[in-house]
Amino acid sequence: MSYDGHVPPGGPAATRELAGLIVSKVSVGPMDNNAYLLECRATGQLLLVDAAADASTLLALIGDRQLDRVVTTHRHRDHWQALAEVVEATGARTAAGADDVEGIPVPTDETLADGDQVRVGEVTLSVIHLVGHTPGSVALLHEDLAGTPHLFTGDSLFPGGVGKTGSPADFASLLQDVETKVFDRLPDDTWFYPGHGDDSTLGAQRAALPEWRARGW
Repeated sequence: MSYDGHVPPGGPAATRELAGLIVSKVSVGPMDNNAYLLECRATGQLLLVDAAADASTLLALIGDRQLDRVVTTHRHRDHWQALAEVVEATGARTAAGADDVEGIPVPTDETLADGDQVRVGEVTLSVIHLVGHTPGSVALLHEDLAGTPHLFTGDSLFPGGVGKTGSPADFASLLQDVETKVFDRLPDDTWFYPGHGDDSTLGAQRAALPEWRARGW
């Protein structure tokens, strides 16, 4: 079955094979959190984006393979609820945005800043710091060998708008970062993988940016 970015909550993983990575997506927990297991095709090394609410599902997805690192996209509880159990079971290192570390109760081995790089085997992921949903939210950019960028956005960007913010200033910050660091930088065929719900492309969302700014959310 071809990958379309939709996974049923609590259902089986959807898998997408890119030139350099294999991406496996599951939706877990009462808030239908997406978690993404990235596997380097050359080495088999694994990285998990967000150890969300259901450790048993995530550990079953990993199986008997070695998980090298868990990147937490931001400090909200639903995105790290299974982190302690996953780390205890796998010995994986942890990484998160520097400004969100205090809100994550599992010790962070690697703090991430804008422009940093995270490796999974032979694949390099670039860190994009997006301020507004939380102070330290990060997205991970994979420039696939086939030419299409792939972006893991946490709760900073969804189909239909940016993530929830707590004030007009936070919204302005997040929209500005999303516009300048994501939409102004990356092409329309960039595929993005959000923290909840279905995937989309930047091209499918770009025309709505003025509407998002006008409505204020």
